Amino acid sequence: MTSIPVNPARFLEDLHALRRFGGDGATKGVRRRAFSAEDIAARDWLAGRMAEAGLTPQFDPVGNLFGLAEGRSLLVGSHSDTQPEGGWLDGALGVIAGLEVARAAREGGGPPVSCVSFQDEEGRFGALTGSSVWSGKLPLEAADGLTAIDGTGFAEARALLGDQAGDFLDPARFAGFLEMHIEQGPVLDQAGEAVGVVTGIVGLRQLQVTVQGQQNHAGTTPMRMRKDAFTVAAKIATRLEERFANIVTPDSVWTIGHIKLHPGSQSVVPGRAEFSLQWRDIDAGRLDRMEAAIRQLLEDVAAETGCGVTSERLRHDLAPMPMDGAMQAALREAAGAVAPGRWRAMPSGALHDASNLAGLMPVGMLFVPSIGGISHDFAEDTDEGDLVTGLRVLAEAAGRLAG
Repeated sequence: MTSIPVNPARFLEDLHALRRFGGDGATKGVRRRAFSAEDIAARDWLAGRMAEAGLTPQFDPVGNLFGLAEGRSLLVGSHSDTQPEGGWLDGALGVIAGLEVARAAREGGGPPVSCVSFQDEEGRFGALTGSSVWSGKLPLEAADGLTAIDGTGFAEARALLGDQAGDFLDPARFAGFLEMHIEQGPVLDQAGEAVGVVTGIVGLRQLQVTVQGQQNHAGTTPMRMRKDAFTVAAKIATRLEERFANIVTPDSVWTIGHIKLHPGSQSVVPGRAEFSLQWRDIDAGRLDRMEAAIRQLLEDVAAETGCGVTSERLRHDLAPMPMDGAMQAALREAAGAVAPGRWRAMPSGALHDASNLAGLMPVGMLFVPSIGGISHDFAEDTDEGDLVTGLRVLAEAAGRLAG
């Protein structure tokens, strides 16, 4: 094993410096959407910090930013883009931790470690966009056809990189990938534990459901004669739990996170409702059974109400992804050494770039607590002592793996 002597004060200083790009000011929250002016400025700053650390910064055609050590190396990082109203740690923590581990390894004459900030993990154009293209799961031509909610096309957005964009890196130059992240859930915080070693990442599927009813006057159309698209959408939403009753476990989740009504007027019975339906589970067979239940529910509600109910799959499915055994072992040993009695093995209910890279190289993930289990919100936070503990575990594991 090789020791990597990280500098916690420098790590925290860089983490707070990154927060200033898109920072809310009144809170610790951040607005730094992929390819926004704030995101591009943050990536330029990151590239400068990588160069100062003796790493070679390189942007690829979709905006993934690598800080490269010489030769074959361990890759450590995450993403630095945020949700529209995001926290200061989601993704950013893993990027700065990766930078610090790579920098400290170089300073200490240790094994080669590179770092990375993947682009658009948060899904302005679709979840995990940058790592999906780099991993080969999403062809660049298909990615260029993606459009954000504001109408911006992915091809248009990545053109903002200009001359910075280089070639795609060969994944074979990396021996494995480590990603540190906040848990984004309440388990570690409630247990008073400092570290979670991730055993696997859940799979995810998504449908875009369209209900076609009958647009009509809100004052003169009797209730018994209405084909209200929103009421039909609400029936679907409220019946999901009943249909899933004998299928799901307490760890299964499903979400309707976006709904749009047409024409969207207070005085018009909505004639069309469009909504997203997403479900996640660590078991692929259970995802299949949940999907079958959803599709049967859509058919039943359509027959009951006389409204058209159709669905379209959104992007590619993400299969449940176990973490590499050797990576888990190194992280467990490091957690036991740095935080004895204050760590656990656990699955990840959130998606991460690591799930895309698992098909290319050995992958491992490490969690630190989220205060109150809050994430994707300005209130997201983690005690700085826990951030440093996570950094030390990450560096200890990286030393075991890279060495």
